[in-house]
Amino acid sequence: MPQRCAWSEGDPLYRAYHDREWGRPVHDDRRLFEFLILEGAQAGLSWITILRKRENYRKAFARFDPVRVARFKAPQIARLMREPGIVRNRAKIMAAVSNARAVAEIVREHGSLDRYLWSFVGGKPRVNRFRAGRIPYATEESEAMSKALRERGFGFVGPGICYSFMQACGLVNDHVVGCYLHGRVLSAPRISRQ
Repeated sequence: MPQRCAWSEGDPLYRAYHDREWGRPVHDDRRLFEFLILEGAQAGLSWITILRKRENYRKAFARFDPVRVARFKAPQIARLMREPGIVRNRAKIMAAVSNARAVAEIVREHGSLDRYLWSFVGGKPRVNRFRAGRIPYATEESEAMSKALRERGFGFVGPGICYSFMQACGLVNDHVVGCYLHGRVLSAPRISRQ
């Protein structure tokens, strides 16, 4: 059995996420938007909580189509506040909608969310050589991303959330030294729109 990052051991859902998604470069705007929303929803909670609710989030947030989410008004927000399959936190829900609106502006200015977000790491993944327990909470790049996104009106994008986003979407490869995925060139996850 291959050695994995310690956080992924124990729960089969965590293990599958670690093996198939975490740290793999994502360049699809909708998938990037999905992770921005999910990482923000996770604030103050465990990632496994959000991972277990992920399919509910996909249904509730129009399969993370930022154009559709940007059009959410009071009736859709009220529906989300009653949706038991997601975290019903008004601030997080409102941030998801305002973030979708901010994505539209980024796409107008930069051509894609992908191009904009990857610019914080120079357009290619950073491969780190951390050992278990040594991964930082935030980095200069995540601080810069957080500041830039907040200036654009994004919510729930603090430096720690941005760093978790960068790890999840492969902007950084933080598989620890000893993990079978450390230092490997990872391919992007298969995208399913269902």
